[in-house]
Amino acid sequence: MQFGHLAQRLFNVPIAIHPSKAEVVMAALAERLGIGRMMRLNGDAMSLVPLALEGEGYSYADRESRDTGYDLAGSVAIIPVHGTLVQKTGTLRPWSGMTGYDGIRQAFLTALYDPKVEAIVLDVDSPGGEVAGCFDLVDMIYQARGSKPIWSILNESAYSAAYAIASAADKIYVPRTGGTGSVGVICMHVDFSKALTEAGLQVTFITYGERKADGHREIPLTAEVLERFQADIDTMGELFVDTVARNRNLAASAVRDTQASTYLGKTGVEIGLADAIAAPDAAFRALLAELA
Repeated sequence: MQFGHLAQRLFNVPIAIHPSKAEVVMAALAERLGIGRMMRLNGDAMSLVPLALEGEGYSYADRESRDTGYDLAGSVAIIPVHGTLVQKTGTLRPWSGMTGYDGIRQAFLTALYDPKVEAIVLDVDSPGGEVAGCFDLVDMIYQARGSKPIWSILNESAYSAAYAIASAADKIYVPRTGGTGSVGVICMHVDFSKALTEAGLQVTFITYGERKADGHREIPLTAEVLERFQADIDTMGELFVDTVARNRNLAASAVRDTQASTYLGKTGVEIGLADAIAAPDAAFRALLAELA
């Protein structure tokens, strides 16, 4: 993926992502512009189902010739939600450190109507990602509750947009060192106007419509534009709060009061963002026991 394309998806648009991940991405793009150091993003994640399950009638590698986007462990469909989350990748599985909402949706719907599937596990390890497409996916998963057991098993953390997805499940299991939360939205604006001036360059926008150039990186943000952008972010943030409150049966005020904080393992359970502390293999065995 070209850095220019990635920049278009991250800068000047609202994203639901853990701030530390945002900083890493910004640093990577900055190096490309000659003002920083390159940092490599690695989207690889450990598999959810432990090797101990092999030989007990469950095979993690039970993939059909036509990929469904999930793996079958016995009668449980395991859908990976790994790395940076984006609206579209055109693939069913994580690719190049990213997972697309389009792939998750297709895999989930296929598993939901697959007669061989008795339960669905969202295998989550992600700092979050794009707002676009996230909440429609969350609503779709939430509305499927009651059809089949749907569990989110964190391996290791679910932050921001990833937590929104995890919260749509019936239950959330988090490891002791895993994390939940970051119920918030962030938008990064990069102002290159000073750098352009110092380089002796002047950018002139010729537009139809007074707002057409608002937010462009070649010009500073005015107070009026910033206020308008903040209003949009607030609207999306309230949607996030209300969605999590509905999914987790919490008061919206309680979710809002977290102020997008992140919570390690036990603390997340105590405030209602997760249901129990368990290693991924233990959580998976708990689901198998419930199905038995």
